[in-house]
Amino acid sequence: MRETTAKPIPLHRVFTVGGEGEYLTTALRSLRLSGDGPFTKRCHTFLENRFGCAKVLLTPSCTAALEMAALLFDIQPGDEVIMPSYTFVSTANAFLLRGAKPVFADILPDTLCLDPQSVARAVTPRTKAIVPVHYAGNACDMDAIMAIAGEHGLLVVEDAAQGFDAKFRGRALGTIGHLGTFSFHETKNVTCGEGGALLINDSRFTARAEIIREKGTDRSQFLRGETAKYTWQDAGSSFLPSELQAAFLLAQFDGLETIRTRRRRVYDFYESRLRPLERAGLLRLPCRQSDAESNHHLYFMILGSERERSEMMAHLETRRIQSSFHFVPLHGSPLGRRLGGAAYTLPVTDSVASRLLRLPAFAGLEPEELDRVCEGVEEFFAGKNSHVLKSNKAMADHHPVYGAE
Repeated sequence: MRETTAKPIPLHRVFTVGGEGEYLTTALRSLRLSGDGPFTKRCHTFLENRFGCAKVLLTPSCTAALEMAALLFDIQPGDEVIMPSYTFVSTANAFLLRGAKPVFADILPDTLCLDPQSVARAVTPRTKAIVPVHYAGNACDMDAIMAIAGEHGLLVVEDAAQGFDAKFRGRALGTIGHLGTFSFHETKNVTCGEGGALLINDSRFTARAEIIREKGTDRSQFLRGETAKYTWQDAGSSFLPSELQAAFLLAQFDGLETIRTRRRRVYDFYESRLRPLERAGLLRLPCRQSDAESNHHLYFMILGSERERSEMMAHLETRRIQSSFHFVPLHGSPLGRRLGGAAYTLPVTDSVASRLLRLPAFAGLEPEELDRVCEGVEEFFAGKNSHVLKSNKAMADHHPVYGAE
């Protein structure tokens, strides 16, 4: 066993690509720090070009982007919005703040993304929108979800907080629904500390999105010379990030291929060492979707029971390796129960949430750190299936995943 004095391995560590300081210095020297300056515009251009969107708007967070979507969809009290229960609270809060009722659907056991059949069963005459959440860089079945939306005249906003630069059948996540949202939080693949983006895929929402984002004014049109003065036009709020955030984010975009490569190598390292444990029936690992391209955002395992997960977390902690469970299902949370959560039967959600364990997964993880994590997992199972462990290391040695950049 490793010494307990070994350097801690965190669940996440920010990875910088080298240009962040230069861009921040340029922004500071310009003394142009409020939103929608040159760095923001360059970020918009990058995102629009990379994902083929007609319009992208940076926001202070993915939460803010979802709140903009609720305003753009004209969500009213009494409306129902279908979403997974296995998601972060922002998915529900954005619509709850407009008076809507979150309606929780179950997830699929392989992708942990929204189950289209569960969505179809949840539709009522009061349903206004669907919010598919792309979990861990896996893709929801957007063809099925958009078909349901089309059949019932519903709007769709993709919560792609964890899906930046991942794809479903060749299309970027966030670009398939009427609207899409990204997160650039510190824990995401690319970051500016806090930050997000709204992707507008339906031109009906473009002009109003600019107004809502600028506190309900037509300031953007004024700055383009399209109106003689700007004034209050609609309900809105302050949904602009600062130029400092945009400067840091643009540098991350510049280094995106490096980030993608390093994250894929982390994922491949785990695959080479831990898949034999899955084949032995000791755990479940992320699925490999044949019709989607992951961004390798999270790496997790699903253990046999909640107790086994707690034991694994405690075991890894003795090796100074941080691990964590993930979402507490919203329907079982205190507020969720007050909103009628007890009425929901979501067996996959409840089962997965009690057994899922996240492992450290970020672009800056080094091979020796990954080796320590895998050894920690293998040690835990040593008494249960020791012959598997002998083959794991040999297999990994013949399939190196860390080569030249």
